[in-house]
Amino acid sequence: MNNILFILLQIDLAEDLTNPALTGELKLSFWEMAMKGGWIMIPIVLLSFVAVYIFFERFFAIKKASQTDINFMNKIKDYIHDDKIESALALCQSTNSPVSRMIEKGLQRIGRPLNDINAAIENVGNLEITKLETNLPTLATVSGAAPMIGFLGTVMGMIQAFYSMSMAGNNIDVSRLADGIYTAMVTTVAGLIVGILAYLAYNILVAKVEKVVFQLEANTSEFMDLLNEPVE
Repeated sequence: MNNILFILLQIDLAEDLTNPALTGELKLSFWEMAMKGGWIMIPIVLLSFVAVYIFFERFFAIKKASQTDINFMNKIKDYIHDDKIESALALCQSTNSPVSRMIEKGLQRIGRPLNDINAAIENVGNLEITKLETNLPTLATVSGAAPMIGFLGTVMGMIQAFYSMSMAGNNIDVSRLADGIYTAMVTTVAGLIVGILAYLAYNILVAKVEKVVFQLEANTSEFMDLLNEPVE
């Protein structure tokens, strides 16, 4: 009987230790945890909004620029072979894409030396690439600035914690250190999360821009080869 009572007491004690109401365990929501980071969370949150806006705005802009009619160059080739330069220009003007603007510039330079035509096309291509890369440096800045701001919050939180310890003297209370520790940990995590996501977003966009650049170079090469064809 004594053994049974001892086992029952152990079970009750284990249940008491795992009961949040008795152990004083608290569950913080995401918002409450973010608020523990203090005012340093404000610039981190703002940087996260900036990163999200730039990513989606550039993602769809680059995606649109990469979508070209697969028959576009075939139509240009047919117009040039038939000596219908005006029709080719009209096709380029009715097509809203970086490739069409580059080919249009090349068509406008027909009759000049091939080097001049190639240079004109490359200038337009550089302008188009610059447009596609708009705000990418800002996204790269966010990927580096967010963790640094988070580390700044960490240093500030630790300073606050040590200051509380010095003011407490020999009567150190863990609860007095809570605010500083929360600030130190939460801002670090938040800064790293925003920085990592911004870094990944930046590299995704850079890869998509490089894909568009490859397409532009391929179309430029095809157009120049077309102009280099011997006249029959």
